[in-house]
Amino acid sequence: MSFVDNKPVHLTDANFEETIKNNSVVLVDFWAGWCGPCRALAPTIEELAKEYVGKVLVAKLDVDENPNTAEQFQVFSIPTVVVIKDCCEVDRIVGLCSKQKYDAALKKHLEEK
Repeated sequence: MSFVDNKPVHLTDANFEETIKNNSVVLVDFWAGWCGPCRALAPTIEELAKEYVGKVLVAKLDVDENPNTAEQFQVFSIPTVVVIKDCCEVDRIVGLCSKQKYDAALKKHLEEK
């Protein structure tokens, strides 16, 4: 699974590893449908997917439906946004934050070689 137009990709326990391996920079939004702050973050994640198409794979993972990956990343609070570069976690933002904070994290890791 790779860049699909300009929308966030929905990850699962089954496709997570393969997707991470096939994309050099991935932003993963760990969320759940019952979580108010997660729903408030959704438009920001959609905007990031549009703005970074071709550069970053922006993805969402429902922690209730995919507990193994959430546990592997030790996600205890949601929303948690994790930036993964070359299969390694390089940044983590917990809680609802401004779009600028997510943008800065992505730019920092895109500029690093």
